[in-house]
Amino acid sequence: MMTREEILAVYEAGPDAVVTLVQSLFTQFEAQVQALNERVRELEIRLAKDSHNSHKPPSSDEPTFRRGARKSLRKRSGKKPGGQPGHRGCTRLQVEAPDAVHLHVPDNCARCGDDLQGVESLLGQRRQVFDLPPLRLRVQEHQAHDRRCPGCGHTTRAAFPKGVDEPVQYGPGLLGLGLYLQHYQLLPYGRAAGLIGDLFGQTPSQGTLAHALEQAHERLEPVERQIHKGLRKSPSVHLDETGLRIASTRQWVHSAGTPTLTLYRAHPKRGREAIDAMGVLPGYKGVSIHDAYTSYLSYSGRHALCNAHLLRELVAVEEETQAAWAAPMRELLLEIKAAAAQARAANVAELEPAQIQAFRARYDVLLRQGEAAHPASPPTGRAGRRKQSPAYNLVLRLHKRADQVLAFMYDIAIPFDNNLAERDLRMLKTQQKISGGFRSRSGADVFCRIRSYISTVRKQRLPLLDALRSVFSGAPMVPCCDS
Repeated sequence: MMTREEILAVYEAGPDAVVTLVQSLFTQFEAQVQALNERVRELEIRLAKDSHNSHKPPSSDEPTFRRGARKSLRKRSGKKPGGQPGHRGCTRLQVEAPDAVHLHVPDNCARCGDDLQGVESLLGQRRQVFDLPPLRLRVQEHQAHDRRCPGCGHTTRAAFPKGVDEPVQYGPGLLGLGLYLQHYQLLPYGRAAGLIGDLFGQTPSQGTLAHALEQAHERLEPVERQIHKGLRKSPSVHLDETGLRIASTRQWVHSAGTPTLTLYRAHPKRGREAIDAMGVLPGYKGVSIHDAYTSYLSYSGRHALCNAHLLRELVAVEEETQAAWAAPMRELLLEIKAAAAQARAANVAELEPAQIQAFRARYDVLLRQGEAAHPASPPTGRAGRRKQSPAYNLVLRLHKRADQVLAFMYDIAIPFDNNLAERDLRMLKTQQKISGGFRSRSGADVFCRIRSYISTVRKQRLPLLDALRSVFSGAPMVPCCDS
């Protein structure tokens, strides 16, 4: 800021000096106003981001978020609400051989009051109540008997069965239930132990549950290796990652999955070092489906980008810039998706070449419109990379990665989006909200391996409690890991 003496000196220098000073001040003022306007615009765009126009999850939406006020990416199906024709019902049916039968016979006539005892009764109606039996732990005692050899006099004691190692211990059923409560229902140690105590009258210690987790982690290592091999052989794999608090620091959990397999790995890094350590993508021959994260794209092989992310980004461009090309591009992607789904339903191997050519031509026309509407930012004169608008960056990605964006069109077996990977990671975020993170890296590793097994079992519709019980029976149930 100029002092009074400096201002007076300019005044005394004459009109030209005053004009020069005012012009320089006005130029500085314009530059500051422009910078502030750009900053305000950037903050307004950031505040307008939510789950419908960005990568942010629905859980991050503000409480005042009203879905009716936003444009939904879903289209009305035209079907009536409720179950559709051909939908398999799930009504509970009566069983032919109930566990107990209670007879209810009238003693008096409901009309005249006469005594009906001694009159033969006929079945009029049946009703069945499905309920839990009284719950209690079943205690099995194992006795090892001694026998003395009549020849040499040596006494031999029978061996206990495998897994019966302590004078008093919990069996595979209860330990499997503890694993289910902690790693599927995400209950903390105390609440899991308390629930078991409320149900069965015996409360295991938190140390018992912690030891069971360590056992499960060790015994599931061969199963994890099988899952890893299955992912490497699969024709396509979904990839994603999410940040978690591990040992009071921000680290990452990476996931690789298919419709039948899931693998989680924790790592301090997000990028290529962590992906290499996971061991799925290096040298992978199938199609890698992801959200265009640079580290994934650095690997050779075929790639397919998540179009659900692109649809949300197109919504954001339409809302922020009112660009005329964004909505038609979104509609085109959804139209191609519907065509691919229709072809799969008809057991057709691929779309017609003419249809593919027509779709691609429309894509290129809309892309040129986007390039004209969102040119690159002019040079600033500063060193380094120029900051570009989100709209420009989106158009550039649609241009450079067109074959990867439209991979689901060229090969209809490739999924349209990467939602499978996002669903796989959802429980990791739920666990973080419940506990705040993991106290140690070893705890994160235990969770990732057990959760990989649980997710794989659930995807293959195997009985989960039976699978978790088998972990403590000495022979874990191994899901199918073939591609």
